[in-house]
Amino acid sequence: MNSVLFDIPGPKARARYRLLAVLGCVVVAAIIAYIVYRFYDSGQFTGRKWEWLEYVQVQTDLANAVLATLKAFAAGAVLALIFGAVFAAGRLSDHAWLRGISTGIVEFFRAIPLLILMFLFYYGGPELGFPMPPFLAVVLGLTLYNGSVLAEVFRAGILALPKGQREAAYALGMRKTQVMFLVLIPQAVRSMLPTIVSQLVVLLKDTALGFLVTYPELLYYARYIGSQGQFGRPIVPSTIVVTAIYVALCLLLTALAHYVERRQRRSKKRLQTTGHEVEELALATDAA
Repeated sequence: MNSVLFDIPGPKARARYRLLAVLGCVVVAAIIAYIVYRFYDSGQFTGRKWEWLEYVQVQTDLANAVLATLKAFAAGAVLALIFGAVFAAGRLSDHAWLRGISTGIVEFFRAIPLLILMFLFYYGGPELGFPMPPFLAVVLGLTLYNGSVLAEVFRAGILALPKGQREAAYALGMRKTQVMFLVLIPQAVRSMLPTIVSQLVVLLKDTALGFLVTYPELLYYARYIGSQGQFGRPIVPSTIVVTAIYVALCLLLTALAHYVERRQRRSKKRLQTTGHEVEELALATDAA
């Protein structure tokens, strides 16, 4: 049996599921075709609307917008991972006061919408005497919000590990901090890699909110190009181009995560094979 939670569908149920799947695909295809037709009918696919891509200056500015997006993503991702690891360890601490502080910080920043965080840093900073550039406001917002989510991901991954891992590390004389950062968190990261990658994809897409605080990322540039009358105000074509770039970046990030996961799986198999060979050699030596 493949599953014990529900009965395996019979022939009639499978035929009904196939029919519903085909109908669903037809409905989705019809909606997409209607949207494409409306774009075509309104002249969104004419050469006039797409000639802005032929200009070298536009291509350079678009490349700079991509680099600005990747810059904010890289800084936010690294800091969010560090933030998540530190506060996950704090929430699992033996000290009640440290658990309380870590829990309060994580729950507080996880409850505030990311856009509000960016607004607070960018518009509220000058009011408090701390003027903040758009890049820093975007990175801090991404770090605090996504880091709080990753802290919960790490905490769940650490709690899911067998208790023997922690006990074996303590038996070797490791301190609490060493056990957490050298034994538990690396294993939790490997086991929670799909969830971490999903959150990093969310972080990459959240960089688009930076245009609201004048950060010159992809969406900011798409809005700028779409408002240019000399190109026929190509807001739809510029949005399509930016969407394709975001999709490509997310697919590349997912492919990189799959590559790392495969490498780890091969390394683990190699270690297991080496361990078996050592055991067999030891048995042969004892027998001799």
